[in-house]
Amino acid sequence: MPETYKRPTWDEYFMEVANTIAKRATCDRGRSGCVIARDGQLLVTGYVGSPVGFPHCDDVGHLFKKVLHEDGSITQHCMRTVHAEQNAICQAARLGISIKGATLYCRMTPCRTCAMLIINCGIVRVVCERRYHAGMESEDMFRMANVSFEYQHDEIQQYEHQR
Repeated sequence: MPETYKRPTWDEYFMEVANTIAKRATCDRGRSGCVIARDGQLLVTGYVGSPVGFPHCDDVGHLFKKVLHEDGSITQHCMRTVHAEQNAICQAARLGISIKGATLYCRMTPCRTCAMLIINCGIVRVVCERRYHAGMESEDMFRMANVSFEYQHDEIQQYEHQR
């Protein structure tokens, strides 16, 4: 008997779109895409990339900075690019599209800075494909701000130069 077609949920649909958007990303360390949607309607998208007119990691390499944490651990982060979530929020601002009350779909737990922007924009829900290895602070912030968040897969996203 042929398998019955299963229509994707809105969350599955928008995450699939976010993963397609990620193919435009210009930093191989964390190719990521973002979709912001409300009421089943895609509002804006964003992907990891350098500011307009600046060189891209894929072309000139990464711009790594080391971060010293309170526990003494050191992590390495690429500072050349703007995060997918930030670019989606900027696109909404440039186009005059309100994202208040929307859901944001992204590859992994947004970083602390992205979490603050998400909260201040009035986004009410975040759906992540996987966890970010340093995402606990963002989760705490979302709880404090009553922004719901969930993961499609309860595992940490793996990528090159993660630590």
